[in-house]
Amino acid sequence: MSVNYKLVRKKNPQKKSEPAKWYATPNSAKPLAQKALTRAATENTTTAPIEMEAAMELLAAFIPQQLQQGHTVNVPGMGTFRLTFKSEGVEDIDKFNAGQMIKSPRIVFTPAKELRERTLQGISYENSGVLENKINYASLADYRKAKGLPTPAPGGGTGGGSGSGGQGENPLG
Repeated sequence: MSVNYKLVRKKNPQKKSEPAKWYATPNSAKPLAQKALTRAATENTTTAPIEMEAAMELLAAFIPQQLQQGHTVNVPGMGTFRLTFKSEGVEDIDKFNAGQMIKSPRIVFTPAKELRERTLQGISYENSGVLENKINYASLADYRKAKGLPTPAPGGGTGGGSGSGGQGENPLG
């Protein structure tokens, strides 16, 4: 399975004095509509798409309810949802005011090991263009042509490649 990416030039916010570098960013396709998703997911099964659609809607209503009650929600085969937030500190416990001192609540999803492994197994990457100054070039070759840059010799590192990438390669995500 090949994942498309675009090359985007970005500055590292922790090293603003350094020149911008080119980073690969996922070129995500538009998500499937719910009906198309349930049809595709239930293909070659005995589950009707409408049943899966109803189950997904029930789960989507159940998760926020459980998170608001302080529960972690484990969806078998998918992963775990949990609520987290930041908080200011106080020296005197009696001066803690939750309404004013708890900030930035958010939901964190941690994929299940099996989901992560199935998704990343055998993944490869394919360049699907360059984005620079809000101009989207369809390919690296188109970018080079528009900029008047020479085409590199074969094997010059402009193709696909595989692997899951290392930690810290892109400080910007």
